[in-house]
Amino acid sequence: MSDQNDNNDWHVPWRLLVFEMIGTGLLLLGGLSFVILMFGAGSPMEQLIPSIVIRRIITSFLFGCVGAAVALSIVGKISGAHINPAVTFGFWMMNKMDAKTAACYVLAQLAGAFLGCLPLLLWGAIGRSIDFGATIPGKGYSAEAVVMGEAATTFGLVATLFIFIAFRRLRPFTPFMVPFLYAFMVPLEADISGTSTNPARTFGPSIISGRWDGWWIYWLGPVIGTVVAIVVCSRFTGRIEVAKLYHFDHEPDRRRLFHRMAGSK
Repeated sequence: MSDQNDNNDWHVPWRLLVFEMIGTGLLLLGGLSFVILMFGAGSPMEQLIPSIVIRRIITSFLFGCVGAAVALSIVGKISGAHINPAVTFGFWMMNKMDAKTAACYVLAQLAGAFLGCLPLLLWGAIGRSIDFGATIPGKGYSAEAVVMGEAATTFGLVATLFIFIAFRRLRPFTPFMVPFLYAFMVPLEADISGTSTNPARTFGPSIISGRWDGWWIYWLGPVIGTVVAIVVCSRFTGRIEVAKLYHFDHEPDRRRLFHRMAGSK
């Protein structure tokens, strides 16, 4: 009966969705600007830092810092800063979000990805030279290999996030872990898939660049990686209190929506 009542009481959490859209937009605007700066044709960074590996480490670390800043900000305080459909999907699988809210979050993330990428057009030829940071399958790799690359890196992201969130001593460091995780994963995997780990991160630049090569890979791979991560982390489900990456004790509205979705008091 209570589940039926909760379903009847459900309404679109517009405030959370707007902030989630903003957060995803900021992630892509900031993160992909670093990608374009580091790898765009004509950028001085190629001469300043000739090593592609070092540039990948720096870029992925800075990209992760943008995501961490979003999680720590007022944006993350309100929405929980998923800023990634794979993370939302993981919270839903762990019963920390209801299906309707999770679906709305994904739509907000895709909208934010599109809006956040529009200003990238101002990079002009430098941005176009690398398709504004679009992720596409690496040359010489089969579709299966690229899917596995995305699945493996998304598994690394989701599993590590949920392990940190599950344990109170690690929980405060969750956002700060992300830049280091990407700085480790990207140099190892980028040649295979571009290390998206985030369907919204792929969706945004694909729209403005028109590059949709293997677009389905960047949904299937993260879904597989997330499912495996949740299975592996299933013993920690009870430890995860709410569907947020930081500001765990803050509730954005009087209905205590995050705690209600997670079944907490």
